[in-house]
Amino acid sequence: MKQLEVTIMGQSYILGCPDGGERALLEAVGNVDQEMCAIRDAGKVKARERIAVLAALNLAYALAERPAPAPAADGGRPVDVKALVARIDEALGHDGQLL
Repeated sequence: MKQLEVTIMGQSYILGCPDGGERALLEAVGNVDQEMCAIRDAGKVKARERIAVLAALNLAYALAERPAPAPAADGGRPVDVKALVARIDEALGHDGQLL
């Protein structure tokens, strides 16, 4: 496993990355950084942890809006992202609710 140093919202992180997964990981880091910076720059949320949770919820919601992938060849089933977002919203209560 390879390690990559990345920057998210101005802070450096060292992440483990499987061989050949560098491009996908860097794309994911870019998406997270973009989402977190947009929330921070909107000025309504200051706490880094809160920004991270809201960014995760926004990205999960965006994934939920995509067409569902075909079931995995190994018999696994796709994750129900909409149900996951609903469970997270329920756990957060009205404070920081995505929808």
